[in-house]
Amino acid sequence: MDERFAFLAEWYDPSAALLRRYQLLYYPKDGSVEMFDMKNQRTFLRRTKFDEIHPEDLFVGNRVNVFSRQLNLIGYGDQYTANKLGSKKERTLAMIKPDAVTKVGDIIQMIYDANLIVTKAKMTKLTWKQAADFYTEHQSKSFFNNLVQFVSSGPVIAMELMGDEAVSTWRKVLGPTDSGVAQKDAANSLRGQFGTDGTKNAGHGSDSLASAARELEFFFPSTTGHGPSNTAMYSDCTCSIIKPHAISEVFTGKILKSIIENGFEISALQMFNMDRVNAEEFLEVYKGVVAEYTEIARHLRPTTLRALYGKNKVQNAVHCTDLPEDGILEVQYFFKILDV
Repeated sequence: MDERFAFLAEWYDPSAALLRRYQLLYYPKDGSVEMFDMKNQRTFLRRTKFDEIHPEDLFVGNRVNVFSRQLNLIGYGDQYTANKLGSKKERTLAMIKPDAVTKVGDIIQMIYDANLIVTKAKMTKLTWKQAADFYTEHQSKSFFNNLVQFVSSGPVIAMELMGDEAVSTWRKVLGPTDSGVAQKDAANSLRGQFGTDGTKNAGHGSDSLASAARELEFFFPSTTGHGPSNTAMYSDCTCSIIKPHAISEVFTGKILKSIIENGFEISALQMFNMDRVNAEEFLEVYKGVVAEYTEIARHLRPTTLRALYGKNKVQNAVHCTDLPEDGILEVQYFFKILDV
C-alpha cells in the first residue's frame, strides 16, 4: 500500500459563505492528492496527480492551493502523519539585524540550505522601546543599552522559520554569538561571514522553544495587536512580488540577491498569503493584457529573473509594476490594505 499523509483542511466557500472541512490525503510516491468531504461523508476529489504540492508544504498552519481552492491545514488527519511529519517540527524566530539586511538574499538561501523554510517575514524598524521590550531578558546585562541602540538604528527583518529542530538548527546556522569567534571557529556561519563583533553580529535566533513562542508573538501577534509596523515609504518605489512557485522552489534568496546587486534598495519586505479575492482584485488592471512569455525572456534576455526562474507565462517567478504611476498604488495595496 502506498504511503500517504492525511491532514484536516478548511476552505472558505465564498459563494455559499460557508467554511467547508475536508480530509486532504497526499501520496508522496507519485505526488497525487485526494480529498474527502467530511460533512457529507463522500469523496470530493478522487486521487489525482498534482504537481503543485511538495512534501515541505505539508505542515499544520500552512495554506496550500489545490485546483484553485486555498486550503488551510488545521490539523493532522491521523497518528501516522502526526508522528512522521510533526514530531520534530518546530518554529523559531530569526531576525536579521541592521548590519546584514542587505545580505537578506544570501541569508535566506542559507536558511533553505539548512532544510528550514520561511513561513512569515516582515521588515520593520523598531523603536528604542520596542527593541528594549524584545530584549527585556538582557535588561540587567552590561551590553543591554548598546544592543538596544544598535537593533533600533535601522531596519531589521523578522522571520518565522519552520522545520525539524528549527531552534537548534537556526542557531547552528548563525554560529557563535561573538563574530570574531565565529570567523575563527565557524567561518561559513552567518556571523562568520557577515558579523563584526558580539553586538553587530548580523542575526538573532531564539534560544529555546519558550523564547521562540514569545519572540514570534512579539513580531507576529496571533491574537490582539498588529506587531511592529512595516517600513514602506510610498515614494519613488516599485512593487516586486515573488510568486508562490518561485518561493516553493527555493528561488527567493537568489531573486532578492539579484535585486540588490542590480542597485535597488529593498525598502519594505513582507510575506503575504493571498486569497483568490485579493489576487483577482490586485490583478484586475491586467485583465486582457498579454503577459510576458518566459520562453521569449529566455531567448531575448537569458539573464533576467523570469528567464532564470520562470516556467511559463503565469509561473514567471516575479511580478513587477509596469507603469511608473502604478508603483505607489501597488505598494499601498500590499503594505496598507493587506497588512492589517
